[in-house]
Amino acid sequence: MPTKSRTKRHPGRQTSTQASTVSVRHPSADELPEDELTALVLRACLIARDAVFNVRELLAVGSRLAFLAIKDCEKELDQIERKIDDQLPGAITRVGEAKARELLACLKFITDLERIGDLAYSAVMQLESRREKLPAADSKELIEMASLLSEMLEQVHDGFLRRDPAYAQKVLRSDPEVDRLCHALFRRHLAEQTTGEPGVRTGQRNFDILLAAQALERIGDHAKNLAEEIYGLAEGRSLRHRARKLEYS
Repeated sequence: MPTKSRTKRHPGRQTSTQASTVSVRHPSADELPEDELTALVLRACLIARDAVFNVRELLAVGSRLAFLAIKDCEKELDQIERKIDDQLPGAITRVGEAKARELLACLKFITDLERIGDLAYSAVMQLESRREKLPAADSKELIEMASLLSEMLEQVHDGFLRRDPAYAQKVLRSDPEVDRLCHALFRRHLAEQTTGEPGVRTGQRNFDILLAAQALERIGDHAKNLAEEIYGLAEGRSLRHRARKLEYS
């Protein structure tokens, strides 16, 4: 199983020489491609994490490189999803039950990861179109959401790499805080008084902020799905089909 380096993160798109990443081996003639598919999913976890990390950088320092990085991450995740969709059907016919379970998890993983890339890009596109400066309170909460999500995706990568549900548990504990921040932002905007413009509320004027927050909240939902898949891999059965009595604390 490939490992990732522990290089310090930098603003903007993290290249293979700058960021923690997973090297993808090119299989030799006697190797099966399913190992490459698993490595691609691990790499996709880090790309999705990079996308969300750069959302935070864009909000915190207004880095143009961060915006370009998010767009690049979204494209890379699309490419990986297409490659897995093309190769997985053939690969799954050549393996046993345990490996087939892993490959099915890979398919579920890349579906959620590709959507995370789309949502990260959607969030920043909403904010890029603003003419007014982002209010300080909104910026603070969006940065907190993006920071939490970046860490959650780091835990998703580590949990999938090690098949350890302890990492998934951390993701599941963090998701309610992402929801809380999003709901707090919505409540504040929707409760604000009418502005000087007749019939226009600040909640309506800042609808792009609410859409960005909603996109980030949805990223949390996808990270939660991935955490549940890690439980399925580690325990051999899906968390979604069990009574929700799992202790997250």
